[in-house]
Amino acid sequence: MDFDQIYQQHKKLVFNLALNYSNIVEDAEEITQDVFMKVHQNLNTFKNNADIKTWLYRLTINQSLDFIKSKQRKKRNFLINLFSVSQTEVYSECSDFNHPGIEMENKEAFKSLMNKIYQLPENQKSVIILLKIEDLTQKQVAEIMQISEGAVESLFQRAKSNLKKHFNNEGSISTKSSNTT
Repeated sequence: MDFDQIYQQHKKLVFNLALNYSNIVEDAEEITQDVFMKVHQNLNTFKNNADIKTWLYRLTINQSLDFIKSKQRKKRNFLINLFSVSQTEVYSECSDFNHPGIEMENKEAFKSLMNKIYQLPENQKSVIILLKIEDLTQKQVAEIMQISEGAVESLFQRAKSNLKKHFNNEGSISTKSSNTT
C-alpha cells in the first residue's frame, strides 16, 4: 500500500479521532497533517503483517496527546509571562466543544459530558474515546493501546467511576450553593 492510498482511505478516521481529542477543527487538521507526515516518513518501517488502522490509531492518539500537552504548556508559559504568576496559580480550561459532525438534542449535556471526559487521565480518556466514540471493540483498543483486554476493561470501569464522581460532585456543589441562599 502506498502513501496516497493510505491517506485517501484513512484521512477521515485520523481527523475525527484527532478532533475527539482536540475539540478544535484547526488543531485536528494540524494533528492530522503531523500524523500523515510521520506516516510518510516511516512508511518503509511499517510491518505489513500489522493492521494499518491500528498503527494510525496509535500514531494519532500519541500525536494528539503530544499536541495538547504542547499547547497547554505554551498557554501556561504565556500566562505566566503575561501576569508574572507562579505556574501553580494558572489553570487551563477545556475549550468549547465544537464537533461539526455531532448533532444532539441536548448539546449542553453532551458538552458537559465531553468536558468531564477531557479531564480524565489520558489512558482513561483514550479508552472512553476509542470504545464509545470510535465504537471499537475491547480487543481493538487493547491492540492500539498495547495493553491487555482486561486492562482496557479496568480503565473503562475506572473512567466510568471517575465520571460519576465528577457529576455527583457537580450536583452536590449546586445543592450546597442553593441551600445557602
